Amino acid sequence: VQLQASGGGLVQPGGSLRLSCAASGSIFSINVMGWYRQAPGKQRELVAVITSGGTTNYADSVKGRFTISRDNAKNTVYLQMNSLKPEDTAVYYCRYYSGNIDYWGKGTQVTVSS
Repeated sequence: VQLQASGGGLVQPGGSLRLSCAASGSIFSINVMGWYRQAPGKQRELVAVITSGGTTNYADSVKGRFTISRDNAKNTVYLQMNSLKPEDTAVYYCRYYSGNIDYWGKGTQVTVSS
């Protein structure tokens, strides 16, 4: 499985960004896709995940500001990030997993700064 992420960048506090991650290769119909992030000097942490059935889970720090969605026909997951804060600055990683199959994409940098 290959994961291609896009959509990171520099945004001012209060702004919005949308991340996308497209999976290709041997995709199992039942899977979980999502986003994790790692800020400098910190451990990688969950941001949001979504199952192929549409069940979602969010980190408390992003609830109400971020929305995860997916297009199963395109094997693509999206992360709409609104009301961004400087503390959201991190490298964001896409993840795909199904059973004992677990893949990570290359990170995309999100910087929230004025």
